[in-house]
Amino acid sequence: MEKQSGNSYGKLGFGLMRLPKKGSEIDVEHVSRMVDSFLASGLTYFDTAFVYEGSEEAISKALVKRHPRESYTLATKLNAFMFAENEEMAKRQFRTSLERTGAGYFDYYLLHALMENNYQKYTQYHLWDYVRELKERGEIRHYGFSFHANPELLDELLTEHPDVDFVQLQINYADWENPEVASRKNYEVARKHGKPIIVMEPVKGGTLADPPSQVKRIFDEINPDTSYASWAIRFVASLEGIHTVLSGMSNMDQMMDNLSYMKDFKPLDDREKEAIQKAQEILGASEEIPCTACHYCTEGCPQKIQIPDIFKAMNRQILKGQLREATADYKNATQQALASECIQCGQCESACPQHLPIIDHLKKCVGAFE
Repeated sequence: MEKQSGNSYGKLGFGLMRLPKKGSEIDVEHVSRMVDSFLASGLTYFDTAFVYEGSEEAISKALVKRHPRESYTLATKLNAFMFAENEEMAKRQFRTSLERTGAGYFDYYLLHALMENNYQKYTQYHLWDYVRELKERGEIRHYGFSFHANPELLDELLTEHPDVDFVQLQINYADWENPEVASRKNYEVARKHGKPIIVMEPVKGGTLADPPSQVKRIFDEINPDTSYASWAIRFVASLEGIHTVLSGMSNMDQMMDNLSYMKDFKPLDDREKEAIQKAQEILGASEEIPCTACHYCTEGCPQKIQIPDIFKAMNRQILKGQLREATADYKNATQQALASECIQCGQCESACPQHLPIIDHLKKCVGAFE
């Protein structure tokens, strides 16, 4: 992988999972303005995926058709456990992604969201060999995988596949010592194998952009003029071996905030690191549902329950004590189905990258709102 030189490449990547919408459709005009601002700041890394609904088509219009191919780097992903019932369907995703984006090739290509309950499919479908072939043919420049599991499995995969160019990990200060996510331990495994790390969920699905009031007070004492998201992104960008930090920006305000401190990135100083440690202690005692709103759980829900939106309402009550507002949020989130309509099939839990006990959390939501 190419080395970063000063700020010409930068450590901030534009995550294309949570793009702005106009009604039910992605707002391509808004995305185009965000793309232009991102590139004008000297940043080039864009991250999408086959399973991000409408994302590859949107970035084709906002980026690929409007800017020279050499002016940006584009990453997308192949998912072997969603929309892939067999090897042929899994491999077909690459061609579909090429057609959707019109990019000609991908700079970074990932085997998507490997976990304990799905990683064997990538071997069963011969996808490790497939991405190597794509790289040999020049259709991708670098290949790696994104990972949501334990450090033992990560070590096993990197040992079995030493030629991977990078690994994408969920790292944020809230999950640094979380045993379910194992941010620190997975980071250390990747470093042991000498792999550049691309960071996903640095703001934990937006949660760390609006942390509990106790955390806000700690950060405000040091610098009241910076956003709470900046603390989260700078924490991971300050770690050794980080190639890119992905931020799923949903509007121009978020874009401009990120650019304000990542265009000319400065690592955390000692006082800021101490503040992060205090925040970690507070969050470690929180009863918040640690959902990142990836919506993988909703794809196959037979009851069409909008699980992340329900959890967001619950967290509003837990973290802020706003029962009336949380109840209104719950009402809006359950227009299709109530939390009590869960049939406990377990599909959601098998798809969850955070390994949450979703069924139990839904039961708590029923008790709180129904």
